[in-house]
Amino acid sequence: MGFVWVAIGGAAGSCLRYTLSLLLGAFSVAEGFPTATFTANVLGSLGLGLVFVLAEDRTWFGNDLRLLLGTGVMGGFTTYSTFNLEGIGLMQHGAWGRAALYMGGTVVVCLVAGILGVVLGRVIRGS
Repeated sequence: MGFVWVAIGGAAGSCLRYTLSLLLGAFSVAEGFPTATFTANVLGSLGLGLVFVLAEDRTWFGNDLRLLLGTGVMGGFTTYSTFNLEGIGLMQHGAWGRAALYMGGTVVVCLVAGILGVVLGRVIRGS
């Protein structure tokens, strides 16, 4: 049954990411910043940190809900492969500053977001 929860969550997360890209607009390597991918990865890092902590306490999440939300939704919503592709595209177009800002910023901000998700989860859990 775990595969079913992951598949349902993954489909939902992928649809959420696609919706986010429609709302924030398409990214052009020649100009602009990959805002949709950056936003998805930051929100996904925050969400996964929160789910991780709440899943530790079985009164909040059972294993099925952890698989649905953590592995499924957050896994489908975030995208490391697109992050890489967009970073490489920026470098190939000579936008080294934007590439460094995007790639370095993503790593740092996602780490901070993940930590905030863990802290928020602990506050919600009361621990």
